[in-house]
Amino acid sequence: MLIRIDVDSPRPLFEQVAAAIRADIAAARIAPGDRLPAAREVAAALDINQHTVLHAYQQLRDEGLVDLRRGRGATVAASAAPLAELSHDIRALIARAVDLGLSPAILAALVEEAAV
Repeated sequence: MLIRIDVDSPRPLFEQVAAAIRADIAAARIAPGDRLPAAREVAAALDINQHTVLHAYQQLRDEGLVDLRRGRGATVAASAAPLAELSHDIRALIARAVDLGLSPAILAALVEEAAV
């Protein structure tokens, strides 16, 4: 698992960490049951505060993607499995849109409209 952050980004660091982990789950690089690195290790590797990483883990827990257990750390939740499947469907939708010559903006507008 590779987490990258941009300290110059206006996006909070904890959101960047959570987004990187979320992307790894969606891409099936990490799967339900896999253990995430300790917050202390991630913080040291990224040179950020440990509480920032814990905040990211808590956000992922609130989304149902990560289980947090005191003394056992963070693991990818079983409920995260559909995210990888959905990611596959999204990539197929994007490929179909490209085949049809649709721009990303038009595809985004169609998805947004369908979600309402």
